[in-house]
Amino acid sequence: MRIKKGLFITFEGQDGCGKSTIIGQVFKKLNKLYPKKIFVTREPGGTNNPIGEKIREIILNNDSSKMTPITEALLFAASRSQHINDFIKPNLKKNNIVLCDRFIHSSLVYQGYINKIKFKKIFAINKYALCKLWPNLIFLLLVEPKICLKRIDRRWHQKNRFDCKTIKQHENIYKGYLKIAKKYRKNLIIIDAKKSIDENSDLIVKIISKKIKTYDK
Repeated sequence: MRIKKGLFITFEGQDGCGKSTIIGQVFKKLNKLYPKKIFVTREPGGTNNPIGEKIREIILNNDSSKMTPITEALLFAASRSQHINDFIKPNLKKNNIVLCDRFIHSSLVYQGYINKIKFKKIFAINKYALCKLWPNLIFLLLVEPKICLKRIDRRWHQKNRFDCKTIKQHENIYKGYLKIAKKYRKNLIIIDAKKSIDENSDLIVKIISKKIKTYDK
């Protein structure tokens, strides 16, 4: 099938909601429908340019725990600017589909709601980074905080400083996503992350395919 216009699709949610696994399944299923047109990326970083990845290392490093909230927000915006310029926009210009693990909504929750920076200031910081780019679709995966905590405890890899360790942290992030879901609804679709990976990935692929068809009219 042909794609007439590039699509920028972001996936948001709490740590442990199954977001990365869902993205992997959606990629596989979409790739069968639209071969050579689907690309997966993530934030922070998400580009082959070492600049973005070096910023990612600084942001996620456990030694950066004393970073100020504003510094953190600025670094995320800097990484996002590089990401958009190097990877996202070039692929959209080629009429490709870009699936992105986290984007501006994560900044609103983690740097805004959690770090108590006003949402208006988060947008002000990201104004030049975004270059007026807004996702065509935003899938927000939500699940009870206690489920997320159990899933993260089962992870084998070394945790970065954003991985939550207490139920209170998970509850705060959950509340943050609920708040922005009400406040910034444009193109946002809530997905029940308690459901199976196959069920949710099928639903998401169906929604994306419908979006592509609207471009073909």
